[in-house]
Amino acid sequence: MTHPSAPRRMFDTVLVANRGEIALRITRTLSRLGIRSVAVHSDADAGARHVREADVAVRLAGGYLDVDGILAAAAATGAQAVHPGYGFLAENAAFARRCAEAGLVFVGPPPEAVEAMGDKIRAKATVSAAGVPVVPGGAEPGDDLAEAAERIGFPALIKPSAGGGGKGMVLVRSAAELPEALASARRTAAAAFGDATLLIERFVENPRHIEIQVMADAHGGVIHLGERECSLQRRHQKIVEEAPSPLLDAATRAAMGAAAVEAARSVGYTGAGTVEFIVQGATGDYYFMEMNTRLQVEHPVTELVTGLDLVELQLRVAAGEPLPLTQEQVRLDGHAVEARVYAEDPFRGFLPTGGRVLALREPPGVRVDSGLLAGGVVGSDYDPMLSKVIAWGPDRVSALRRLDGALAATAVLGVPTNISFLRALVGHPAVVAGDLDTGLVERHLDELVSRAGVPDDVLTAAALVLHREHVPAGHADPWDVPDGWRLGEAAWTVYRLESRDGVHELRVRGLPASGAEVLLSGVPSGDGDGAGAGAETVRALLADEGDDLLVTLGETARRYAVARDGDTVWLGRDGDAWAFTHRHLGDPGDRAGTGGPGDGLVRSPMPGTVLLVKVAAGDRVTEGQPLLIVEAMKMEHTVTAPIDGVVAELRVRTGQAVGMDAVLAVVGGQER
Repeated sequence: MTHPSAPRRMFDTVLVANRGEIALRITRTLSRLGIRSVAVHSDADAGARHVREADVAVRLAGGYLDVDGILAAAAATGAQAVHPGYGFLAENAAFARRCAEAGLVFVGPPPEAVEAMGDKIRAKATVSAAGVPVVPGGAEPGDDLAEAAERIGFPALIKPSAGGGGKGMVLVRSAAELPEALASARRTAAAAFGDATLLIERFVENPRHIEIQVMADAHGGVIHLGERECSLQRRHQKIVEEAPSPLLDAATRAAMGAAAVEAARSVGYTGAGTVEFIVQGATGDYYFMEMNTRLQVEHPVTELVTGLDLVELQLRVAAGEPLPLTQEQVRLDGHAVEARVYAEDPFRGFLPTGGRVLALREPPGVRVDSGLLAGGVVGSDYDPMLSKVIAWGPDRVSALRRLDGALAATAVLGVPTNISFLRALVGHPAVVAGDLDTGLVERHLDELVSRAGVPDDVLTAAALVLHREHVPAGHADPWDVPDGWRLGEAAWTVYRLESRDGVHELRVRGLPASGAEVLLSGVPSGDGDGAGAGAETVRALLADEGDDLLVTLGETARRYAVARDGDTVWLGRDGDAWAFTHRHLGDPGDRAGTGGPGDGLVRSPMPGTVLLVKVAAGDRVTEGQPLLIVEAMKMEHTVTAPIDGVVAELRVRTGQAVGMDAVLAVVGGQER
C-alpha cells in the first residue's frame, strides 16, 4: 500500500525525483535523519549541485518525467520511497500508482486525492459539500454558463476545468462579451489541456491570494499550520510570499484553517498539502480556489514561523506514523518572508536568461534554499527559478528589512537575475504597509523595474579592472606598464564598455593600485593633454578584498563582487549586477561601432534554441517582421527585423543553441 495504516520503521533510502533547490532541500532533511539519499539527473544536470550532494546519483535517459527510469533507479539503489518534490511528477496520480505497484512508498497523498483536487469542477463540488465556501459560479456539463453568468453577475472569470497557471482564463465584464470569450477559452482549453470543459466564477476585484498549509496522517489526524500570503504575483506567478498574512486576525485565521482542514478531510487526504483561497481584501470574505496536492515552493516561510520541518513530517506520515502534534500545539512565532530568485531579465520583459555562474555570493544569517554552484551552468531546459532567500524576524518590519539586506548581499555573476527587482518590490511603500493584492506588481511595474543608467562608480570599477589586467606580473619592464606615461604628461587609455543600456567610453591613466585618473564623461582636449570642456575626472584606487574588489573614489570606498569571462567584466553590488564587454572600434559585435539600435544586427533576447527560421539570406524584410523563433524554458520568443532591408547574413539554423545577445542575422539597408 502507498500509505500503510500502521506505523512502520522509517525508511533507510529515499529517491528524490526532482532537481535543483527542492532536491537539495529534501536531501538536507534526509541527511539529518540519517536516511540515504538517491538523486536522479538528466544529461543536462550531470554536474548539478543536487547530484554532487546526494549519497547516490543515477542518470535518467529520459529526463525527470521518465517514470520507468525512476522506478528502475529506485530498484537498483534499494530505495523504499520516492519523494517527488514539486513540479514534474509531484501531482501525477498515475506515477503514484506506479510507485505502489513497484512496492515503493510515494511521499505524497493518495492518487484518488490527487485526482479529486486536480479537476477544478470536481474539487469545488467536493469541498462545497463539506461546507467550505466557494466562489459563486457554474460549471459544465451541468450548468449553462451563460445562465450562470447572469445569475452571479459581471465581471466574471472563465476558467478551463483541467487547467492551471492562469492559462485559458478570460475576464468578462459584460454579457455582450460572453459568447466570444467562451469560444476563446474553449479553444485554449482544448489545445492546452486536451479538455474543453469550462467553469465560470464571480470575479473578485483586487483579490488577495492566501493559502493554508495542511498536514494529515493515515490515522485521521488533520491539522493546519497557519497561512501564507502569496498576493505578490506577476502573470499568476508568485514572487514574494510571507507568513503569517498581514491581513488576517486570529479569528479569520482559525476559520480559514478549519475550512482547509475540512477540504483535506473531504478527499481522504494524507501528507502535506495547500488549500488556496481567494480573499476580498475590503470585506475579508474568502472562497476556496484550489488545492495543491504537494509541497509548495513557499513552504520555508511556514517552517520558520512554526519551527517544523515539513519534509520530515511528510516522511513520517508516509512511513505510517501519526502526526506528532495536535492543532492546539501549533504555534506561530514571528514573521518570515521569501523572495524567489529567477534567471530572468526584468529589463527585457522578464525573459529567461542563462549562462555560467562565474561568481556566487549567498547571504549569511538567513535561510537560502539554492541549487546554484559556482562554475555551474544555468541552461534553458528547466524552470528559471534558481534559489529562494528567506528571512525571519520577530515582526513583519524586521523580517522585510532582513530580507532586503540579504538580497543586497546576494550576487550571481554570469547569469542576469531579478534580484534588483526583488529589492525594489520588498521596499515598495504598499508592500511595506501590507496593502497587497494580486494586481499590485503589474500596476507598479514601471516603478519596480528602474531603467536608471549605470552608476559612475560601477563604470569606474569596470574600467579599472580592465586597466589592471594589462599590468604584467612583477612589472619587469616599466615600458610595458600601461600607466599612460610619456614625456610631458601621461596619456589616456580608452575603454569602450558595452552594457545593457548602451556603450560607455572611459579613459584611464595611471596605475589602479596607487591611484589612477578616470575620465567619466567628455573627451580630452587636443591630443589628450588634459580634460576638455564637460569632462569629469575622478581619482580612483583599486584593491583586492578576498574574492571581492574594493574601489575607492574620493573619500568613498565600495565593495564589489567581480568576475571575468573573456572580454566581459561582471560586477555585483547591493543586489544588482552589471556585465561590461570591452569593445574596440570596428568589432563586429560593437553596437556603437555599427550604428547603434538601427544597425541591423538581429540578436537573441535570451539563451535558448532556434525553434524556427522564417527567412533566408537575401530575403527582403520590413521592420517588425518575424524572422526567427527562439525557445527557452518552454517559452517561445519571436525575433523581428530591426529595420527595413535585406537579410544580408543568416548565422543560425533550426535546432541550434544560441546564447543571450548572440547575433542571429544581419539585416542590411541595401540589397546586395
